[in-house]
Amino acid sequence: MFDVERSAALGDVQKRRVVARAGPVLRAVAQDERSQLRNRELAVARLVEKLRAALAVPRRRVPTKPTAGARERRLEGKKRRSRAKKLRGPVTDDG
Repeated sequence: MFDVERSAALGDVQKRRVVARAGPVLRAVAQDERSQLRNRELAVARLVEKLRAALAVPRRRVPTKPTAGARERRLEGKKRRSRAKKLRGPVTDDG
């Protein structure tokens, strides 16, 4: 168990980020192994991973425009699809 608000290791900004993303208290439980020591090590590792994930700052997405080639391929695909659908039209009897 890790009390985020009482932690001296985290700064104010970090505390606010962790509380907003994971809550004021982080808990990790491990009952995978028969050894209490190994379970404790696993629980600490899981706790560290939760804390690391909560502290991670997501990268800003840089919006991009489609390339000229991509626009051309898209329009060509639409034209091809349109031609295929036009061929499905009603059959006329000219005879």
